[in-house]
Amino acid sequence: MSEFKPRILVFSTDNVSDSGIDLAGRNKMHYPASVFVVTLPCSSAIKPRWITHAITHGFDGVFIAADGSDCSYIPDCTRRTADVVAVAQGWLKEKAIEPARIKMAAICSVCDESFQKHMVTFSEALRKLGGPARRPGQGG
Repeated sequence: MSEFKPRILVFSTDNVSDSGIDLAGRNKMHYPASVFVVTLPCSSAIKPRWITHAITHGFDGVFIAADGSDCSYIPDCTRRTADVVAVAQGWLKEKAIEPARIKMAAICSVCDESFQKHMVTFSEALRKLGGPARRPGQGG
């Protein structure tokens, strides 16, 4: 039997974190191949239902590469994004799914090492939680 490799969905932003993620790739930094990136304009635009849908329909974890103080759209982006994460974690708790399956960190345009480290440690944490996360039709 092969080792469980958690699938991670990353919400990234085109003006800030995408550059750092791309830099990790250009620098050939190793992180799990089961990481998938979706790009948005601003991390605060993420909807809690997108996060919970991803986790209940195929992903073992969701990582939000937040804009932090570098957001070019709104000054309180970090707080708004954290509020989205809190709501999504609450919904997961209601479904008896570990809220630790959602993680948020600020990733800047030169944060290649930071992104790589987050993906490795998050993947390991998800592996320890086990998977896959409970999905509709899987009982429980």
